[in-house]
Amino acid sequence: MQKRRRLDEDRTLRDSLRSRVDDLTVLFEWAQGGEDVLADITRALDDLAGEVETAETKKMLSGPHDAANAIVTIHPGAGGTESQDWAEMLLRMYLRWSERRGFKRELLDYQPGDEAGLKSVTFSLIGENAFGLMSAEAGVHRLVRISPFDSAARRHTSFASVLVWPELDDDVEVEIDDKDLRVDTFRSSGAGGQHVNVTDSAIRITHLPTGIVVSCQNERSQHKNRASAMKVLRSRLYDLKLKEQAQKLEQIAGQKKEIGFGSQIRSYVLQPYRMVKDLRTRIEVGDPQRVLDGDLDPFIKAYLMQKAAGTLAAPAAEDEE
Repeated sequence: MQKRRRLDEDRTLRDSLRSRVDDLTVLFEWAQGGEDVLADITRALDDLAGEVETAETKKMLSGPHDAANAIVTIHPGAGGTESQDWAEMLLRMYLRWSERRGFKRELLDYQPGDEAGLKSVTFSLIGENAFGLMSAEAGVHRLVRISPFDSAARRHTSFASVLVWPELDDDVEVEIDDKDLRVDTFRSSGAGGQHVNVTDSAIRITHLPTGIVVSCQNERSQHKNRASAMKVLRSRLYDLKLKEQAQKLEQIAGQKKEIGFGSQIRSYVLQPYRMVKDLRTRIEVGDPQRVLDGDLDPFIKAYLMQKAAGTLAAPAAEDEE
């Protein structure tokens, strides 16, 4: 039914584009005949441009899992409080972007930092093409700024990694044997109310054959936390299976690289100048605050278009500013 719905949408879009082109053809013929239809032509061209952009996005998001919900994990790199604070900034950025997109957000696991920021966070984005769009953000992100945690006000460079997986439909088979799982319960360490903090409702599941560990502490119910953790585990095991079979991890999730120089996809510089630069698409924005407030669409669109055209540059290290 989902495939049929997508095909119906494609057919409707194709028919609409053809209709708009036919209308423009008539307007141009009238203009050649001396009719004053310039305002109508301008309006029709704007409408056509908007619909063409929609069609381009649909074509770029045609992968087997692009339409799926996304599961996102953010890990800070080395550097303690600096990197943990940067990871928290990235979380805020993605939550604001997803709000603009109209995605529903669900926090699955949150491990707070020792002094500020976070040690790890996993959340899901629920909505059409959430994974296809969010997969453009998978990789290592670098921040250069005057540290708010340094009494000497020196510049620091921080790194954090973003990992993205598709939330799998129930018809995707992933074999998980109960005997391969170790399930631990613990008390939630994050926000969630008094009940969460005083009961062992949080769940940590270790998949023994692969060593993959997932946890969830968002719900008050241990049963619901286990179900959410299993959902994340299924997606990660499926990703691992695809990687072993085809060595095409980037088609399904971002590669988990060393969180540091040489593996970054985007650089956010707040000092000594202000710029955000994507190292794959070479897109640059001179207003970092706008980006950190969730304006990510220019980067995502450029990534998807260049990926579809096969013109993406490999992520490269930059010299520390």
